[in-house]
Amino acid sequence: MTELKKPLSTLQVLVCGATIVTLSMGIRHGFGLWLQPITQAQGWTRENFALALAIQNLAWGITGIFAGMLADRFGAFRVIFGGALLYALGLLGMAYAHTPLLFSISAGVIIGMAQAGTTYAVIYGVIGRNVSAEKRSWAMGVAAAAGSFGQFLMVPTEGFLIHQFGWQQALVILGVASLLMIPLAWGLREPGFGGAGSAQREQSIGHALREAFRYPSFQLLMAGYFVCGFQVVFIGVHMPSYLKDKGLSPQVASYALALIGLFNVFGTYAAGVMGQKIQKKNILAAIYFSRSIAISVFLLAPLTPTSVYLFSAVMGLLWLSTVPPTNATVAQIFGVAHLSMLSGFVFFSHQIGSFMGVWLGGLLYDRTGSYDLVWYISIGLGVAAAILNLPIKEASIERSQFGKLATP
Repeated sequence: MTELKKPLSTLQVLVCGATIVTLSMGIRHGFGLWLQPITQAQGWTRENFALALAIQNLAWGITGIFAGMLADRFGAFRVIFGGALLYALGLLGMAYAHTPLLFSISAGVIIGMAQAGTTYAVIYGVIGRNVSAEKRSWAMGVAAAAGSFGQFLMVPTEGFLIHQFGWQQALVILGVASLLMIPLAWGLREPGFGGAGSAQREQSIGHALREAFRYPSFQLLMAGYFVCGFQVVFIGVHMPSYLKDKGLSPQVASYALALIGLFNVFGTYAAGVMGQKIQKKNILAAIYFSRSIAISVFLLAPLTPTSVYLFSAVMGLLWLSTVPPTNATVAQIFGVAHLSMLSGFVFFSHQIGSFMGVWLGGLLYDRTGSYDLVWYISIGLGVAAAILNLPIKEASIERSQFGKLATP
């Protein structure tokens, strides 16, 4: 039996993990800036672009399950290494794809797989194994805040690159930048994860999956995360075009996305801190309900740059603040042995929601000439998610000596 040796330091895990998330999520958050340049240059519809990003989110969700399994089994380093290579390949493919099919393969399938190996499920597995339980929610909040800072940092940077070098060369530059995740992954090599595998576990993968999917609270977490994905990806991808359709300048959209990232630094960190003191299900319910209120007020108020910035600041506080309490709840209920894998399954639900949000945004816009219906759907889903999170039970699950579920 191979035992895990001394865990990595909390500082090392947070610095390397948070910087990887900053790059991975930061690049991804700016994809909405390419919608109009690419569709206009290639003569494609918005649905063509939206479908590729919808596929990206679905591929990210599906692959995330297996990336989580591999990270739990062999450690995060190898998974992040492969994910960084795929990220560079996918961005180059986006730059030179000349048909919607090739664009969907590169921007959709390849980058989706890359994100699965370089974002939260894998990084949170490292945090769960190396940070004590009393600091875990806080540490996850720090990592999520890093992803938000990446949005604040990278979205204006991507807008600058598009303006200075054109949309195609901007993607090439980002492809090279994504390779910086490889040396950072070296700092996340965990003792005990050698070529023969990691430490032996009381539960097999099959036992862990049967236990989780039998547990109603896990199902409710997945349902709530579906709504999270629907809302944030619809807004992130389609809001720049929504604002331009309403007569506002592209700079307003860039600043709006940057503000979401800036305020989400505070929102995600606060959610992680509060998760140490307040029931996480109540935090999640409050976030989803507050999103519905924010969207409703945004649609009812006169649309001006000021109203856009206020909406972006409020949504920023709520943007990825679901991530720390959701993943910390999974760790609290089921433990950390299979945390990356179980987080991957919860995130898969998030990505199904993301697929629906980004695809319906493009589809319904092309059919109706308006995004209004998707905004209304987002409001209703937010209220539903708030209600679904309230019955969740956060207590650690009880198991028999063989790792099977003892109490439902």
